[in-house]
Amino acid sequence: MSNHTSMKSTWRDDPSQWGIPHKILNSANVFHDDPTREIPVHPKSDKLAHLPDWQSHRWILIHSFLPLALHQTWLYFTNIPFHPIVAFIFYYQASRLFAFRQLRAMRELGHKHGFLDGDKHPRDGVPDSGVGKTLLSVFLAGFLRPLFTTYLTYDKTTTPMSIISSIPSITTLFFEISLYSITVDFWFYWYHRIMHDISPFWKFHRTHHLTKHPNPLLTIYADSEQEFFDIAGIPLMAYATMKYALGFPMGFYDWHICQLYVLFAEVAGHSGLRLHATVPNPLAEIMRWFEMDLVIEDHDLHHRKGWRKSMNYGKQTRIWDRVFGTCGERIESVEGNVDYENRACMPIF
Repeated sequence: MSNHTSMKSTWRDDPSQWGIPHKILNSANVFHDDPTREIPVHPKSDKLAHLPDWQSHRWILIHSFLPLALHQTWLYFTNIPFHPIVAFIFYYQASRLFAFRQLRAMRELGHKHGFLDGDKHPRDGVPDSGVGKTLLSVFLAGFLRPLFTTYLTYDKTTTPMSIISSIPSITTLFFEISLYSITVDFWFYWYHRIMHDISPFWKFHRTHHLTKHPNPLLTIYADSEQEFFDIAGIPLMAYATMKYALGFPMGFYDWHICQLYVLFAEVAGHSGLRLHATVPNPLAEIMRWFEMDLVIEDHDLHHRKGWRKSMNYGKQTRIWDRVFGTCGERIESVEGNVDYENRACMPIF
């Protein structure tokens, strides 16, 4: 009988026991490690390599603007706008490619730089009892976000490159990217903290905390109620706040880019990479002045050290943790343990 509270992961060792979910997940080739390759293990006193902010921005912007450029090229040569169903399929596939490429890029970084707390424990794998659940959560996150984005905002009379067609539109996009993740984090912080602090709500979050050393495929691995809020509830609340409370346009293409920034942060935050890497945000440098920036170790420590009571509830920034006094102390990513001369590289290809 499967133990649904166990994080034991041995299924990749025996393909003869695989069902359809195992085969699909294996064929995607998006695991955090390659069992045939070594992973470096570092004591906590070893200095961390530094991943500059601009590399993360470069990676996100290239992968987010490429589908917009292809869409714009189609319009230029055909003058035929995408039907909403075509737009959904196209941008769903673009988001899927974004996620898959990020997962594989982070695997390469893991094999080069190792993982946080690696001297004590390896990263948890996808649990034997949760392969189907993991596959479903990854699929739903990738499918539903483009679906409601298309339904709420797609306008076939608006062209992709309109969001960068003028200085005002570029300025608007800059602030949308900057503030959307902060707004997402506000709603996420409080819903997340409530699940920890108020006993009846803990049951909706407990499954996500079974992993003490998460990997990116476990980003949305949770109870159904949490999965709904992570995938749809929080993004929709942030969208409504940005559009109706703050007055931003939040059109289809700008929201698409904003969501890819959030997705990048969600995946990186569960990667456990032994790197000093800040969650990318155009305002990250200002956040650093006030110690409000979020690095990979912050959410990793939330999983490792936290259970019913925890710290580091934010997943995009530390703004709300700093404001409400719930920041935890870093261990390996403390300023004196970062080697800024040893620069990591987020591979584009």
